Parts: sequence; C-alpha cells; structure tokens
Amino acid sequence: MDKNTINILEYHRILEQAASYALTNKAKNTLMSSTPSIDKKQIDQMLLEVAEAAKILKITASVPIHSLDEVASSLVQAQKGLYLKPDQLTKVITFLEHCKKLKRFMRDKEAVAPIITSYALSIENLQTLEDELTRSLKHGQIDDYATPELAKIRRHLRQKQVEVKGKAEEMVRSKRVTTFLQEKHVIEKNGQYTLPIKKEFKNKVQGQVIDVSASGATVFIMPNNVAKLQEEVDFLILSEENELQQILYTLTGLILEKEHEMTVAMDTMHHYDVIFAKAKYGLHLKGTIPVLNEEYIVDLKKARHPLLGEMAVPLSIRLGIDDRALVITGPNTGGKTVTLKTVGLLTLMAQTGLMIPAEQGSCLHLFTKIYADMGDGQSIDENLSTFSSRLKNIIHILEEAHENTLVLLDELGSGTDPNEGMALAQIILEQLVDKGVTLLATTHYSQLKNLAQTKEGFINCSMEFDLETLKPTYRLLLGETGKSQAFHIAIKLGMHPTLVERARNLTSADKLEKSPFPEDDIYDKSYQKQIAVNKYGRSVQRKKQSTSVPLFNQGDNVKVSPHGETGIVYQGPDDGGNYIVQVKGEKQTINHKRLTIYIQAKELYPEDYDFDTVFKSKEYRKKKHLMERKFVEGLSIKDE
Repeated sequence: MDKNTINILEYHRILEQAASYALTNKAKNTLMSSTPSIDKKQIDQMLLEVAEAAKILKITASVPIHSLDEVASSLVQAQKGLYLKPDQLTKVITFLEHCKKLKRFMRDKEAVAPIITSYALSIENLQTLEDELTRSLKHGQIDDYATPELAKIRRHLRQKQVEVKGKAEEMVRSKRVTTFLQEKHVIEKNGQYTLPIKKEFKNKVQGQVIDVSASGATVFIMPNNVAKLQEEVDFLILSEENELQQILYTLTGLILEKEHEMTVAMDTMHHYDVIFAKAKYGLHLKGTIPVLNEEYIVDLKKARHPLLGEMAVPLSIRLGIDDRALVITGPNTGGKTVTLKTVGLLTLMAQTGLMIPAEQGSCLHLFTKIYADMGDGQSIDENLSTFSSRLKNIIHILEEAHENTLVLLDELGSGTDPNEGMALAQIILEQLVDKGVTLLATTHYSQLKNLAQTKEGFINCSMEFDLETLKPTYRLLLGETGKSQAFHIAIKLGMHPTLVERARNLTSADKLEKSPFPEDDIYDKSYQKQIAVNKYGRSVQRKKQSTSVPLFNQGDNVKVSPHGETGIVYQGPDDGGNYIVQVKGEKQTINHKRLTIYIQAKELYPEDYDFDTVFKSKEYRKKKHLMERKFVEGLSIKDE
C-alpha cells in the first residue's frame, strides 16, 4: 500500500488504538507494524478469527494471556549457556500455568469459536517440567529439598551458624571481656559475629578487626576462637553456592529440552493476544465484520469515522461496477473530507483484519492499491508549492492506478487559476474513471457537478446544510447535487433582499434556480421602512464617494475587464478604490470598476488557508518559516 496515503489518512492512529488493547509488548509491536493485505484468503481468515474472538469476549470478561517478554528473554539466555536465576524460573512456572489455563479456557469455548479454539491444541502438555520447577522452588528461591545434597549442606550450615553465634555470646558474658565492651551483646557485621570493643582496649581481645564505628570509638572484633568456627561456616556457604549453581543449570537444561514446545506455546499465545486485541478494539468501536468482495462493490451502511468517537455522523455510501465514481459537493467544514477519510480508513482496516464501525452487512471491494490526495502533502524537501506538490502526487496516481485501485481526491484542482484548475480536475476525473478505478472526489467547482449527467460511471452526492441553523449537518445525501448556499445565508443573516437579488442577477444561477425567498418578502413593510431610514445616509455617502467600492476578499477570483482575464485578489481597496490583483503570476493595481467577482475565496479554499503559497515566492516563504522558528542574525525579508 502507498505509504503517503497511509500517512494522509492517519492510519497509524488506528493501529495505535488497536495495539493499546494487547497485553504483551510483542503483540503491541505486531499490531503497530501491521499493513493491509491484498490476499483475500488471508484477509477472510483474519476477519473470521476476529469474529470468533468477539463472540468469546461477549460471554467472558478476560482471556488468560501471559506476558511473554521475560520468558522469551529467559529462553535466549538459556540458549547462550547461562543458567536461569530463581526469579526467572518462577516466571517460567507462571507461564506454564497460563498455558494450562488458556487450553482449558479455549476448550470450553469450542462451540462458540471452533476455529480459534483449535489453535490451543498446539500447546503441548508441559506438566512434568512445571512439576519439577515447582518442586525445586519455594517462595521464589531454591527449596532446601531440591536435592539431598543441598538439604544436607543447609542443615549443617544452620548448625554451625548457631555454634558461631553461641560462642560469641559466651564471650560477651565472660568477666574477662565484659570490661572491654562498648555494648554487652553480639553485633553482626558483614555476616560475621563480632564483639563491640572500646578502641582503647582493642589490643586486649585477640581476633580480627571486621569494622570500626563512624566515630572511631568502637572496634568490631571477631575473636580467634569464633573465627575458627566462622571458617567452617564460610566453607559451607561456598558449598551451598556450588550446589545451587548446579541445580540451576539442571533446571535450565530441563527448560531447554522443551524449548521447541515452549516456543510454539509462546507463538500461540502471541497470536491469541493479537486476535483478541483486534476484537476488543472492534467491540469498542461498536464495529462489525465487513464482507470483502471482488465485484467492485463498496456498500457502507451507517459508517462512522473511527477516530471521531461520539462526534462521528453516520454515512451510507454505495458504489458498484456501473457507478464507481462519487463526486461530493457541499460547504467548507461540511464533512466532505471526513467522508473520504472514512471510506479510506475503513478499507485499510478491513484489509488488515479489523472490524469496521459500520452496520452489519457493509461490503468493501478488495483493493490492491489505495491512493489519497488531501491537500496536505506539500513537499518541503523539494520546496514545491501546494499545488505543484499535489499535482505531482496526482500524476503519480494517474500512472499507477488501475481497476483494483481506490482513489480519494479532496478539492481537486484548488490552489491555482479556477478555470485551469476546473479543467484539469475534470480531465483527471474522467481519466481515472476511464481506467476503471473506484473514485471519491470532493469539489467546489459547479461544472464538475454535471459529470453525473454527461459521463458514465459518475454519481453525485452532497453534504447536507441546515438553512435554519446555518450549519452543516455532516449528512451525506446520495444522488443530490450540492447547491451554493451563499444567497440563503445572506438572507438569513439580514442582508437586504434586493441586494441579494442583484447579486443573483450577476450570476447565471437565476436562470436555473428560483429565488430562495418569496417575492412579497422583498417589499414588505419592514424593508420599506429600512429603505426610508437609510435614504439620508446613502445621499450623504454619495457626496463623499460618487461610486460605491465593492468589497473583495483576499483569495477571491475575479474577472478583469476589458479582456476577461482571471485574477486573484491580494490586497485592497485603497482610498481610490484600487485593488492589488495577481494576474498570470504578476501583481497589478486595478480599479474596482474593472473587477467582477468570479468565484469567492471561501468557495475555493479552507478557512485557515495560507495564501502565502499563492502570492509569495518560495524564497520568501522559506525565510519567513525560518524567522518564525528562530532568530538569525542579519536575516531579513522584504514584503512582496
């Protein structure tokens, strides 16, 4: 799959969310690195596994899956010839216990999930190994009775330790030593029993100095007769360590004998963790198992964008072999881009073996390629403008796309001259449909809305707009063409109806559409009253300015008389009613009388669009970006 498309659609966020439901780090990494498959048999198998896992999760709270990371690292250590420590052996025991629990768990769910429960049969019975490890360990340490030799050594060691302490306590009670003592009891230092002797009497007691107090007032001495017994203790401790090491090597060897069986068990548990993480994520999304087909059918029923949560508005889309190109129209922020991303994400999810947030029975075609161009793919490395970068991407799509390709294009042709952009957009759409791709495209160009009537394979749809609240509803209306709501909004916000009518007369829309308001409303009493109130104000204004200067906004596309050239408004108006307009890449000062609106900026660009990409040079934008990030001595930019 195309990496750029996966990044544009933010598919990594889907994988991150799915991975958060995994219990082991290995499964999390597997999910994070998942890629959509193009093998139908593999995808069907993955979806079947997830479907069965979801059934199990609906009747049980949890699945006994063990954290595999430490057991896996222990096996690697053993393979290197190093013995495992008691705490590592304890974790192996816990893993073996979980293997038994998992087998029992799956055996009980065979009727619900016959396929995935059969995987547990690959986990071998390792009870003998578990019993031997359990017998040899107690409370995380090697048990005294792990071997007869260890039991014998530890018994003698305890006896000698008692003798050593007893001998030291006997000396504390001795009248000969009592006067030399700082404290009248035995003190253990570094595992050795010592007498706390006053420093001035340290030569009165024969023995080895083990330690000195911080103040220097007390010297801790192990008497010679105690030291002889301590030597026996030290020898027994060394013998114990040797025996423990031998036991640990033996137990590690037993584990290595079952290395293959343990590896298979870990792989099985890892696979279960991946499957159940997918199922948990799917249930969280209230998702369903999609039906994958190879008949070019995309039939999504009340599908929701998986990253929008409760804010997602369900949408339904159906495309087939005859109608494989959907042209979506509607206002900015109306949900057109969300629609494209929803279809793209759900397709990627299905081909990765994930449930999709849509109603049961939703279908998706198996696509071998998916391409998206959402207008946010500017190439910084190559210093290309937004339009150039997008066009480069679209040319790549035209070269690579075929009948098993899904293409998602957002606001195709924007960012350049409207006439040229519209023409390019139409040719690109027609070429893609001729190649047999499945296509979803959004547009502001009214001419592209007519493709469904003139070109086979196209169908129209629009994003619904509530004329009462003046807000988009984000609902997709199939088979309908989006209409400009500028006149409706103007009336709703209180603009004089006659002004709206005059604006309508400047367009060709009045030839096709009826006025959005009754004729009587235009001449109602409140409006006549408003005319009278403002009559004096208008007469005063005429004295100050004989000609009213129309207000154009930055980014508005205008026609420049007398030659009918198309330009883009940059700045203005000044006191003389002049605007700075970019025509064919050059900025010109043109009086408002020569300008007529062609397409408003809001019809072409999103609200936060950076017009520097249209009006400023690449060098200017590079310097500006650099100065916004940090101070560079001597660096300056001159406004263009």
